[in-house]
Amino acid sequence: MHLAHYLTLLQTAERDLASALRAVAEAHHEEPAVQDTARLTAGWADEHAERLQAFVDRYAPLAPDAPEELHVDLFRGPRTGGLAYLRDLHDLVLQATTCDVSWTLVGQAAKGARDEELTAAVRACDGETGRTLAWLTTLLKTSATQALVVA
Repeated sequence: MHLAHYLTLLQTAERDLASALRAVAEAHHEEPAVQDTARLTAGWADEHAERLQAFVDRYAPLAPDAPEELHVDLFRGPRTGGLAYLRDLHDLVLQATTCDVSWTLVGQAAKGARDEELTAAVRACDGETGRTLAWLTTLLKTSATQALVVA
């Protein structure tokens, strides 16, 4: 059963998202739309990663060896320069999308395994990840004109 590998992938993606949100909030502190919400959603991502640990522990004994290069870094740190904010938001959207899709896949596996506890965790966490993704997508859209046309 490979569920443990995907749970670990999701846990790492959530931790990476939390770290990236904080880094972008700090690097672009002059953007008022970022500060508070980035910190709030980073906290959600931290909670998601923490909540996943029990399931990683539960399914790890059933997992075969992990496949090579299961995890990929999507955010390499905040940028500077004219397009920095837009590119950082773009990376955050990609990171949040990775989490969102992974929650969907883990949710399907939880249903298949008839794991009600994991299904409930997916339902709670996936909703918050969806809200994070919607917020980031809105920021990306509202920033695009300024960054790409007006600048």
